[in-house]
Amino acid sequence: MAASTSAGRAPALYTPKHWPVWFGFAVLRLLCLLPLRAQLGIGAALGGVAMRFAGRRRHIAATNLALCFPDLDDDARRRLLRRHFAALGMSLFETATGWWTSNAHIQKRVEIRGREHLSAARNLGRGVIMLSAHFTPMELVGRAMAAAVPVQVLYREHENPVVERVLRRNREGHFEKAIPRDDMRGLLRALKANGVVWFAPDQNYGHKHGVFAPFFGVSAATNNAAARLAKSSGAAVVPSLYRRLPGQARYVIDIYPALADFPSGDPEADTARINRLLEDYIRKAPEQYWWVHRRFKDRPAGERDVYDPSVVW
Repeated sequence: MAASTSAGRAPALYTPKHWPVWFGFAVLRLLCLLPLRAQLGIGAALGGVAMRFAGRRRHIAATNLALCFPDLDDDARRRLLRRHFAALGMSLFETATGWWTSNAHIQKRVEIRGREHLSAARNLGRGVIMLSAHFTPMELVGRAMAAAVPVQVLYREHENPVVERVLRRNREGHFEKAIPRDDMRGLLRALKANGVVWFAPDQNYGHKHGVFAPFFGVSAATNNAAARLAKSSGAAVVPSLYRRLPGQARYVIDIYPALADFPSGDPEADTARINRLLEDYIRKAPEQYWWVHRRFKDRPAGERDVYDPSVVW
């Protein structure tokens, strides 16, 4: 029965309405044959074009930058916004590189610093939560990390079935396992089996399962699952952050020692601690953080919508 269902679904991916998406993937895969530096140059140019037309996302990013970097003057924030869209354009090719090039090619581009901290955490035998965040080179460096150590990842199903098909194939092909974002039992099983799980709690998915904590001085609904998972499983929480190096087609993954005294029993304090850690790293390459996400969408009671289109920052 399951086989016939799958067979019935497959042709729907190739109907004419999906041809443009397949064509886009085909072009992107062909462009992977270019040197990575050339790909990044094309991506930066495309990002500049996208900035002109992506009015809503431009407004979201500009709002986030105004809230998080109030000390920058208007010109400096505009420059940072342009650099961010350039980084978004580059991420298209970084994603393609992460999906469709060889491990050897990627490993030449990515330096992993602090491997000893991950090894020490794994030797405890209680599982490892690789605490991370959403930066633009995520797919490329994730592939490099997965080539170095078996890593499991959380994923959210994409609404476009073609994109979902490509995403799932690549994540299941390159990572030890892809765990649905809402499968907390599966995540706990992985940790209790001493698995290594990549986890990024820095996006706003509502505050019902999290707390409000400062992020760049602004109250932000923040997922505190890292502390809850660490408490339930005994897993070590190892900050693992990454960035593209300035002006280069090279990348670094920085792995830090496991967080001591975590969780502390105070959800707000634990979440604020994680946010401070992320802030410090974001400042190393602020244009590479995912500013087009509505990080401050949920507000404490009585506060206005910071993304109201009538508000100009």
